[in-house]
Amino acid sequence: MKKEMPINKQTRLNTILDEATKLLIEKPNASMSEIADASGIGIATLHRYVESREQLMIHLGFRAIEVVRATIEGIPLTEENCEDYFPRLIEALIPLGDKIYFLGHDASVNYNPDIEGADQKLREPALKAISMLQQKGYLRHDINSKWIIDVLYSILFLTWQQVIDGQIARKSAAALVVDTFYNGFKTK
Repeated sequence: MKKEMPINKQTRLNTILDEATKLLIEKPNASMSEIADASGIGIATLHRYVESREQLMIHLGFRAIEVVRATIEGIPLTEENCEDYFPRLIEALIPLGDKIYFLGHDASVNYNPDIEGADQKLREPALKAISMLQQKGYLRHDINSKWIIDVLYSILFLTWQQVIDGQIARKSAAALVVDTFYNGFKTK
């Protein structure tokens, strides 16, 4: 899907996509003109980067995956550090709540097999970590790991949203999510 483009043009497109993501979370039916305005560009400029709303949504999905993947890849997972994996992952992903929300909730993204496949691959390290933690007794065995990931993604988005709204202090957000994550899924 992605065409190779010069770095400066890709950087500009990424900025447009990031602003579009923020707007579309607040206003899912925002027009292309509103998206252009939120990005600080004209509609004609927006159409130089994306031809249609459908193409924009696909670009948004791949951008979200790209940003989240780069973050996840920076957090190593081994048998020895699996207990520390989720606290580090949660702290790194809270600022990406808008991208995580977009991947989990935008219907057009969920019907694109390439994006769905990339999103599933993106979740593999976390699923592996959950399995390790279940084997070690940190997490319950009777809860499906995919459900745990979906709940975690929802908590991450909610936390991001409340940090943005000033309801949760940025410095305490990760600890709150880690506590909620582990105590909500702890073995009985």
